[in-house]
Amino acid sequence: MVAFAQTGHRRTSDELSEVEMLMPVLHDVLAQTGLRTADIGFTCSGSSDYLAGRAFSFTLALDGVGAWPPISESHVEMDGAWALYEAWTKLLTGDADTALVYAYGKSSPGSVRDVLTRQLDPYYLAPLWPDSVALAALQAQALIDAGETDESALAGIAARNREAAAANPHAQLRGPVPPGDYLVRPLRTGDCPPIGDGAAAVILAAGERARELCARPAWIRGVDHRIEAHAPGVRDLTDAPSARLAAERAGAFERPVDTAELHAPFTAQEVILRKALRLDAGVTVNPSGGALAANPVMATGLIRIGEAAARIHRGDSDRALAHATSGPCLQQNLVAVLEGDPR
Repeated sequence: MVAFAQTGHRRTSDELSEVEMLMPVLHDVLAQTGLRTADIGFTCSGSSDYLAGRAFSFTLALDGVGAWPPISESHVEMDGAWALYEAWTKLLTGDADTALVYAYGKSSPGSVRDVLTRQLDPYYLAPLWPDSVALAALQAQALIDAGETDESALAGIAARNREAAAANPHAQLRGPVPPGDYLVRPLRTGDCPPIGDGAAAVILAAGERARELCARPAWIRGVDHRIEAHAPGVRDLTDAPSARLAAERAGAFERPVDTAELHAPFTAQEVILRKALRLDAGVTVNPSGGALAANPVMATGLIRIGEAAARIHRGDSDRALAHATSGPCLQQNLVAVLEGDPR
C-alpha cells in the first residue's frame, strides 16, 4: 500500500451525490503518488446497492474514476476491504502492478439498522426484523453473562476509542462522549457507532514500483478472510473463530504486531476481537478511534487497513494488523498483516 485517503466523515451529506463525495478522495490518493487514472492497472470498488437504494449504483461512481478509455475494473457488494483483497490477488497474478481501491457509503438517507436486516436469513430471521443493534445487544449480553465484561468496561472501551479520535481530523465523533441512554439493553448510545456518510481510497503497487511511489510502503504480508455460520443462533456469540483462523492464515501470529486497527462497530465486539486475535496490552488498538468514531458503512473496513498503512508510512508502526468485518455479530472477518521496511 502506497497511499491512503478518506473523507471527513459526517452525519449527513445530503447536498452531495456519491460521486461528488468520492471525487476529492480519488484526487487526493492519486496526487500522493503522482499517478493519473490512466496509469492504474486495475480498479476495484466496494459498496452496497441496498444502502444506495438502487440497482447497480456502483456504475454511477465510476464517473468519479473515468471509465473511458476502457479500464480494467471490478466491484464487490461488500466493504472495501474485500475489494482490496481482490486487487491484491490481481497484483499477485502479475496482471497489473498498480491498483486503485475505493469504497463509499451513505447511511444518512434511511434507517441503516433496518437496511442491514436484509443480510439475514430470508425465511426464518429476516421476517422478524431484528436490527443490527438488537443483534449486537444479544452478543454483548452473552459476553456479560459469560463474565467476560460488564457495562462499565464497555463504557471504558467507548471512551478510549473516542479520546483517541481527538487526534483524527476525519473522525465524526471526537473526545468525550457520554454513555447515553439504552438503545437495546445492555447497549447504550455510547456503545454503538455513529451513523454517517464517507468514502476512502487506497493505492496498491507491486515490488519496486511501490518503492518508486512511496518512501516507506506498507507491505501486505498476508490477507485472509473467513465466515461463520449464517444463523446467529448456531454460533457462540462470545467468540470469533473465523477471525482467529483468518489471522492465523494471514501470518498474524508469527511475530507480534505493535498496532491493530479493529473494525468493531460495537464496544463488546472489541472484547471478542482482542481475545480472538491475541492482542495484549502492548498493542496499540484503534489509534484512529476505530468504527466507534466514524462508521461509513461499506468503507469502514477499508479505512481500518488504510489507517494501519498510514501509520507505517509515517514511521509510527513497523508491523500492524488490520481487521474488517461484515454481517451481524462478526459473521465475516478479514485480517491483513502489514509491515514496513526495516529502519
